[in-house]
Amino acid sequence: MSGVSAIVLAAGAGSRFGGGKLLAPFGGRPLIEATLRGLRGAPVDEIIVVVGADGERLRSISTAYETRIVENPDWTEGMSTSVRAGLRACAPDTRAAIVCLADQPLVGAGAVERLVEAFRRGARVAVATYGGEMRNPVLFARGVWPLLLREMSGDRGARVFLKHHRSIVTEVSCDDVADPADVDTVEDLRRLEGDLKACERARAIGQRRN
Repeated sequence: MSGVSAIVLAAGAGSRFGGGKLLAPFGGRPLIEATLRGLRGAPVDEIIVVVGADGERLRSISTAYETRIVENPDWTEGMSTSVRAGLRACAPDTRAAIVCLADQPLVGAGAVERLVEAFRRGARVAVATYGGEMRNPVLFARGVWPLLLREMSGDRGARVFLKHHRSIVTEVSCDDVADPADVDTVEDLRRLEGDLKACERARAIGQRRN
């Protein structure tokens, strides 16, 4: 038991995508499923999926991955409402929560593992970095939840909080274990899927050579 919960934010409508983003096919599976498959083996005690738009269809997919589904009726008011819903749904003995985005299918368990390790070493807030830039996921120790909840509003999520409280933020490099590319548009999805297929081909060639 790590004492850490993972919160996957999956409540948005994906308006730039044209709707139904997390149900769109990626690698032969719905995008949300690719994200949840990537989290398999992560050192967390539970995975909470916060849904809003397309809630019922996302629920039917997500429950197959032993996740807990939380409805966010206020999802239209911004991402911060989903973070709130996820934190409030965490188990009473949760000591930290890692916030992940459902439209980042290549983040995976490796980044989560590094954040959990940083927490074990004493980090109060740990953020994954790529090329020195703070991205997702982000871990928040329970002691900072009240401050986070007080400062978040609308779509002002963790990014603003991290900038205001750099003194308690531990940056964790994840360049070699994860890819933070997210999907906002259909073009993003196709490009990312092409990158994934290229990586799989290169891996297969390398295995044949070995």
